[in-house]
Amino acid sequence: MESLLQTFEETAGLCHPDCVKASNEQEDYDASQSAALIAVSLISSARVIFKLDSEYTEYSAQYLVDNVGKEEVEGEMDQQSCQYTVENLLRYLVENVWIKKEDGQGEMDQQRREFTVKDCFEFAFKKGLPRSVHWAHVGCTFKAPPFACQIPRVPMKGEVIEATDLGEALKLGMQQPVGARLHVFSPEFDSVGEGIYDGPSGNGTSYVGLRDVIMVEAERIKGETVVTVQICYKKKTSFVKVSTRSMILPLNGDDESQAREPTCLLVDFCIPRFSIN
Repeated sequence: MESLLQTFEETAGLCHPDCVKASNEQEDYDASQSAALIAVSLISSARVIFKLDSEYTEYSAQYLVDNVGKEEVEGEMDQQSCQYTVENLLRYLVENVWIKKEDGQGEMDQQRREFTVKDCFEFAFKKGLPRSVHWAHVGCTFKAPPFACQIPRVPMKGEVIEATDLGEALKLGMQQPVGARLHVFSPEFDSVGEGIYDGPSGNGTSYVGLRDVIMVEAERIKGETVVTVQICYKKKTSFVKVSTRSMILPLNGDDESQAREPTCLLVDFCIPRFSIN
């Protein structure tokens, strides 16, 4: 196993051509990948803030994509096929890498399970997380080998804390970054630039959906509390100032993420609260 981990570390950042192709063809937003990326970023930040890690340590978002919501197999680590042996390694390479799968087979193997940042936190506290260099990169098109269950995971002890409103979220944000979701409207969000995003402006506005964000800073601007969030939108990560005064009225539509009652632009606040002892 040590040789496998060393290989992972030496090849970190390298992508198979199939993964590059899939990434280029991927739509702007993958909810599961977004939730996993936000979750591991918040976990890494919290662990270094509370001195559980001596330095900022990146944990694997792809591990969460591969495993959150997956049905558990009792005694999996003891099964012969889940042992790290030369025979099992060669079998995996033959069946999943060297032989080109029929059209659609890869998609079927990589069928996504939808989950939230909160789901990622709960899974991490239950199972732990491997370091990012010991797992596949985000968006890897190859399913994890059965013996991947033997890869060491860092134990995570704690609980998920949810804020019921923005005020509670801002208090949590005084200790550590907070996860949230942002109601995104176009073209207002696309053109916000260095200004303040305050939601829909009127006719011609279309609802894009909820997007995972990290609340990184709150400040008063002209008497209004404005929150700076980190967001990945159209495959670009940026920091955007968001109004906390703007309210969204109920929207009519089939999208379940749309507001059903008056709400702020930022919703669904949560953090990973680690046990120090």
